[in-house]
Amino acid sequence: MTVLLGYDESPGSEAALAAAIEVATKFGEDLVLVYGAAPPGGMGDEARVHREALMEMGRTATAHALSRAQDAGIEVSVRLVDAKPADALVQVGDELDATVIVVGTAGDSPFRGALLGSTPHKLLHLSDRPVLCVPVGR
Repeated sequence: MTVLLGYDESPGSEAALAAAIEVATKFGEDLVLVYGAAPPGGMGDEARVHREALMEMGRTATAHALSRAQDAGIEVSVRLVDAKPADALVQVGDELDATVIVVGTAGDSPFRGALLGSTPHKLLHLSDRPVLCVPVGR
């Protein structure tokens, strides 16, 4: 089975990384770091260049998290997905039949998350699997 982690170098994802490593270690599961980003618009050379830049940002963003998870002795891999973060996590979660999706929260109120469309809030409505939301101050 697999633990998925939505990771983007934010303070929330740093807290979620620690929790995801703990869960994966405790239950002997693999960890998959998911970086989802989709450029606005969609077609043409400009969109392609933007998409490539976003994926390079994802490789950079996940590099230290990958190293940290490997240092913890768990099997870890990275998925860079051309989709909005919540959609990317649901897609990879379904593909791998993930046990749980782990994401960090920024400490926003539930109302603000609903209004602005935070990734944790979206996941709670889109995902058919458990979602572990880790607060920044953990």
